[in-house]
Amino acid sequence: VTGASSANLSVVLVDARLGVIEQSRRHTYLASLLRIPHLVVAVNKMDLVDWSEERFLEIRDEFEEFLPRLDIKDVKFVPISALNGDNVVEPSKNMPWYQGPALLGHLETVHIASDWNLNGFRLPVQWVNRPNNPKDPRLHDFRGFSGQIAGGIVRASQKVMALPGGLRSTVKEIWTYDGPLQEAFCPQSVTLVLADDIDISRGDMIVGFEMPPGMSADLSARVCWMHPRALQPGRKYSLKHTTQTVQVLVKSLESRINIQTFEPEPDPVELAMNDIGEIKLLASRPLVFDGYATNRLTGSCVLIEQGTNHTVAAGMLLPPTELVKPEYNDFAI
Repeated sequence: VTGASSANLSVVLVDARLGVIEQSRRHTYLASLLRIPHLVVAVNKMDLVDWSEERFLEIRDEFEEFLPRLDIKDVKFVPISALNGDNVVEPSKNMPWYQGPALLGHLETVHIASDWNLNGFRLPVQWVNRPNNPKDPRLHDFRGFSGQIAGGIVRASQKVMALPGGLRSTVKEIWTYDGPLQEAFCPQSVTLVLADDIDISRGDMIVGFEMPPGMSADLSARVCWMHPRALQPGRKYSLKHTTQTVQVLVKSLESRINIQTFEPEPDPVELAMNDIGEIKLLASRPLVFDGYATNRLTGSCVLIEQGTNHTVAAGMLLPPTELVKPEYNDFAI
């Protein structure tokens, strides 16, 4: 789940003999929940069902019965047999009825350039960059803010705001390893130099004025629970979000997804291993975030068990109830 949260495409592998099983439904639902924009259903072991087009269509029809309930816009079905590579790299002579691309050919041609969020600038600050090299006058008083752009586009002379403090400034310079830029975009890693000397540290987020994020200590999230010890209300965990870690309290369990119907079952007593559900959290300090559906980088988080440092859940934050206003801090620079 954690790895898939940054994927552009997922492949759900289906055994042609067994058809759609619970794991097939669960993984397809996870792909939808994680907002992976492209999905390939690879129907494997076609050699064991005599290369039957009828069997392939049965499996495709069974998937298409529940796909409308999931938010996946690009779905491709490919019949394959990994034993000798049929339709894996080269088109299969054993399945002339299939006229589509082989699996690898499809993966190489999927358009993913438009998958990144280029609306609403977000830069979670990973490091305050102060080289202070006395031999290089350019670096003597250099102070930049380094990180990977998590959304939007930033340009020199653009007005920005640092959260949670709310101080405002202007982008003076944009630096990369290869030199300065006039603009940068998600997911580039950059160092921003601001026109004003304002207090920013690791864990803060520099944002643009357009499409502001939310900021709150009260959080709602969908989580995939991945620990043998069940999740119950009242427990405390560490929550890793962008470049910061905060303590959170599980206030309540709102619902659990029935993997057969994809419908939420309200007020569960607990979430067991592999359960997917919605919970409410209270953080020790406000988080600057977007809904996961809006921005997968600033809307994702993981829960970590204190004491063992085990990652126990992957979370997708629901949209904030209130957005930060550009005039958030009246005494800002």
